[in-house]
Amino acid sequence: MLVNLNLPKYDFKLKLIEGYEYIFDEVRKKYIKLTPEEWVRQNLVHYLNVYKKYPVSLMSIEHALVYNGMKKRADIVCFNTSGKPTVIVECKAPSVKISQKVFEQIARYNFDLKVPYLMVSNGLEHYCCQMNYDKASFDFLKEIPEYQD
Repeated sequence: MLVNLNLPKYDFKLKLIEGYEYIFDEVRKKYIKLTPEEWVRQNLVHYLNVYKKYPVSLMSIEHALVYNGMKKRADIVCFNTSGKPTVIVECKAPSVKISQKVFEQIARYNFDLKVPYLMVSNGLEHYCCQMNYDKASFDFLKEIPEYQD
């Protein structure tokens, strides 16, 4: 059962494969098994693309990176046309509370990428911050800014 999220509604392409529900991922151009976290991720991809004008062609899903010699995957990374990452989004299932641990996770992902914006969401609650590397601080924003190249 799909939970109603605190995001604009969208008519996703869904299909049943061997008893499991799958959702079409516009970024990866294939059907992905529909888990609660994937539901949030696909809704956020749609929101970023349609409402915030981030091009799907400049998004990466489950973007591979290395932190302390360990392989990690960031849920969504958005890039500018020069290929520089600008936003990291960490998605959690709606049942997962957004906690300090989630912010620490996205901060680790940002250690090498050094993006201007970080966002965490469980589809119900969304938090976005703008990084200030000169002052080693960040400011919370009401929402993720629109895409600008």
